[in-house]
Amino acid sequence: MTDLLAGVDQRTKLVGHNRIELLLFRLKGKQRYGINVFKVQEVIQCPALTQVPNTHPMIRGVATIRGNTIPVIDLGKAIGRTPIEDLSDKFIVVSEFNHAVIGFIVWSVDRIVNKPWEEILPSPAGAGKNSYVISVTQIDKELVEIIDVEKVRAEIITTNTAPSDEILERGKDRGADENDEIHVLVVDDSSVARNQVKRTLVQLGMNCTLAKNGREALDMLIDWHTNNPEMFKKVDLVLSDIEMPEMDGYTLTTKIREDARLANEYIILHSSLSGVFNKAMVEKVGADKFIAKYNPDELAKTVLEACEAIDLTRREALA
Repeated sequence: MTDLLAGVDQRTKLVGHNRIELLLFRLKGKQRYGINVFKVQEVIQCPALTQVPNTHPMIRGVATIRGNTIPVIDLGKAIGRTPIEDLSDKFIVVSEFNHAVIGFIVWSVDRIVNKPWEEILPSPAGAGKNSYVISVTQIDKELVEIIDVEKVRAEIITTNTAPSDEILERGKDRGADENDEIHVLVVDDSSVARNQVKRTLVQLGMNCTLAKNGREALDMLIDWHTNNPEMFKKVDLVLSDIEMPEMDGYTLTTKIREDARLANEYIILHSSLSGVFNKAMVEKVGADKFIAKYNPDELAKTVLEACEAIDLTRREALA
């Protein structure tokens, strides 16, 4: 099964081409699900799990894989589907994102497919805020649901999402001058990630607008420039995820830089895939910074540094 993911380094060639590769799998039932290949280290036969007292009920145990002990989550149960009881012939999708390695128990693994992001659509509006389906696509005339694994992880494994007091003080000092106010356009298809970023920005005394994908964000910027110039003048900073339906963060960055009306926006790319995307690619598409999800202090520091750079640009423009 590991051979299924062989040559993943070659898949970095997809970066900047608005494409994604999905690992398709099933839980208990006929429905097929997907996860971004870049979030997957390997797929293995489920080993014997060690039970750990007082852990979250969705964690079936821990496994030692290649020398690392990782929590193993019953993905079906975690998203409200039928749990998998017998693990003897099941699989673990070993995933790495947000600075952590986690195992997800699945019933079976299908194959990897390559799709343009334009064919990855946001989850239906009626799905509700409690849905774990972040987006959908069609493969072999069947609907494939792409799971918001960041949301699953956030609900099961508690992590600190608040910046340190020292960083917050820097934010308060900066916010003393109303003329320095910066409005941030936050772009992310995960509601969990959007709200994490929003909380950090609010604690820094900043305002923000939220967008669910690159297409929506680009449309917002163009609409503000055309119909609401006062709003457009406030938005000097775009903080965008990379992997999103309809238009990814690299394509969004490229289109902003190619549009003379928008080209001066400061852009920070923010991804859960810390081990894949490198500085050269960020520079190639014209982003100003790249940071990996989700470290609140690192995010806050990077945003404050961006504000300082924006302030300097403003002063130079007035000189």
